[in-house]
Amino acid sequence: MDWAAIALSLRLAAIVSAALLVIGLPIAYWLTFSTWRWKFLVESVVALPLVLPPTVLGFYVLVALGSRSPIGRAWTAWTGHGLAFTFGGLVIASILYSLPFGVQPIVSSFAQIDRTLFEASAILGASRFRTFWRIVVPLSLPGIVAGAVLTFAHTLGEFGVVLMVGGNLPGITRTVSISIYEHVQALEYRQANAMALLLLLFSFLVLMTVHALRRRPWAAAPIT
Repeated sequence: MDWAAIALSLRLAAIVSAALLVIGLPIAYWLTFSTWRWKFLVESVVALPLVLPPTVLGFYVLVALGSRSPIGRAWTAWTGHGLAFTFGGLVIASILYSLPFGVQPIVSSFAQIDRTLFEASAILGASRFRTFWRIVVPLSLPGIVAGAVLTFAHTLGEFGVVLMVGGNLPGITRTVSISIYEHVQALEYRQANAMALLLLLFSFLVLMTVHALRRRPWAAAPIT
């Protein structure tokens, strides 16, 4: 079992989930409540990683973070090293790739909130910021948790984007999926099966958690 790859994947997934929670909340709020007529363009950009091949997204992220790009040059001038084939580059690429998994469940939860609650909150003198944290977030908590869980699981199993942007550097960019691929290439099927089974069980637990959050089995059943 490649514990170093597992630890790095867990670290990457945790950072990406936390980052998308911060980024995804305002994006989801705007997508839900904005009345801009061209909003569908932003919705399309957010959902693009769902249909875009990971290698295509990874290629363009690699170009954007490369030493010849403005971002790459600025990062190198600031830190003394590039972003491509580093853990930081993996984080940026994973945030872009997992964006719809973090945003769309929150959008669905926000859309189910009764709009009259906003009117009541405004009548009581509450600001939009206070309304967001006191009404929107508590009522949408299952969707927010589901988004974070899906983001974590999706990041944990990434392959194409990780390989394009990070390569295969032990302890730096070698994730679980890359490690499984390496074991298969070396005909080490027993090791590959052990890690693949671990991801399979984890993915099942994630889906079970998400469906449980949607059904809320802990809630009181209606009286018949």
